[in-house]
Amino acid sequence: MNKNTICIWYASEAEAAARFYAEVFPNTSVGAVHRAPSDFPGGRKGDVLTVDFTVVGIPCIGLNGGDVFKQSEAFSFQIMTEDQEETDRYWNAIVGNGGQESECGWCKDRWGVSWQITPRVLTEAMAAGGDEAKRAFEAMMTMQKIDVAKIAAARRG
Repeated sequence: MNKNTICIWYASEAEAAARFYAEVFPNTSVGAVHRAPSDFPGGRKGDVLTVDFTVVGIPCIGLNGGDVFKQSEAFSFQIMTEDQEETDRYWNAIVGNGGQESECGWCKDRWGVSWQITPRVLTEAMAAGGDEAKRAFEAMMTMQKIDVAKIAAARRG
């Protein structure tokens, strides 16, 4: 067992979410599924209570806790992509599975979990600083899904 694991609250579909992530992202898998030993807020004895899974190598536990708490952008997975094809693949998988687009490379899956689909060219531009970072940042601020070619062009000026 890991010393530190991210626990993500779901209303009732932690297993479905984990299985979706495992279909979409590399180095992602579903481990043990634990059922509730008795009734709990939001569920009954025998319902799935927690699911062990990894997302791109990060250990997580999905907790089916009912609808008491909601997801927010205060927590997100940031997935680094190498090119437009990879960016499109992840973005389209999340949004196309009942998710929703947001701004600046952010989207939400159908369970409300936020994702930042971030091309490496953007993080490299930000790390470069100065005018290059400013141009890339200003270009990003006009986008939902990140357009790799437009960020690369902004970097060059």
